[in-house]
Amino acid sequence: MSHLKGGLTIIKEMVCSLPKSERKIAQFILEQPNEAVLLTAQALGNKSKTSGAAVIRLCKSLGFSSFQELKLRVAGDLQEGNSAEFRDIEPNEDYMKIIEKVTANTMQTIKDTVNMVSITRLREAVQTLIHADSITFIGFGASFITAKDAEQKFIRINKHVHAYSDLHMASTAIANKGPNDVVVGISFSGNTIEVAKLLELAKKKHVKTISITKYGNTMLTSYADINLFTSSAREAVNRSGATSSRIAQLHLIDILFMCVASEEYEKTIERLDATREAVEFFKAQMNEKNK
Repeated sequence: MSHLKGGLTIIKEMVCSLPKSERKIAQFILEQPNEAVLLTAQALGNKSKTSGAAVIRLCKSLGFSSFQELKLRVAGDLQEGNSAEFRDIEPNEDYMKIIEKVTANTMQTIKDTVNMVSITRLREAVQTLIHADSITFIGFGASFITAKDAEQKFIRINKHVHAYSDLHMASTAIANKGPNDVVVGISFSGNTIEVAKLLELAKKKHVKTISITKYGNTMLTSYADINLFTSSAREAVNRSGATSSRIAQLHLIDILFMCVASEEYEKTIERLDATREAVEFFKAQMNEKNK
């Protein structure tokens, strides 16, 4: 389990929403991570002026299976040197600096997202998508771009897939779905009410549900069977956060797609060749027409 990382990222994302005693422990870990990983639960509770029981509650709030997992994840971050911060754009800034900042933010968001991936949940999501009769991706605003990207990818490997950002169209589609279908709800905040309501409708129809949101307990996670998380790029959310979060969502869709493609390798190659041939056929037809 030495490859575990993402502890500091997850704590940063969750710290503001934690109860008071758990927040004190989280802040101590963020300020003194090197010391925190060497302490017992009881000692960490004493150091942060709380208790060992509060430390165990914190682990549960963060979605960790044990205090040992929390320590391993933080230790993994320290080994890697997780010190990068998100930087926002300033007025009339030099273009080179903007390029550097946007690139650094994007790379950090992708890294943080990957560090938070649970292989168990990812495997479950991949198997669900492989065995689905149909896949419905739902997203509103910037998240619809991710939903459309997912539709475009999965349609190439012959999946019965649709992306929606229209509430009425999506609810009509979901009304006719059942246990062999999947609905994937995408929301950066995890609290987009339309997406949450559509996942709730899907649950009533016994449809399998997957959420792609920022880390933590949100409206979407309460209605999803499988929760996948992206980094929220919290520090830069005022201006450039929406860009980083969209890229994190697209990256997670790429990971899902590649895992499905790898599991169904022979079928995938066959289908991608067929789609390529279809495009080439139309190109040849258009070239003939234009001669």
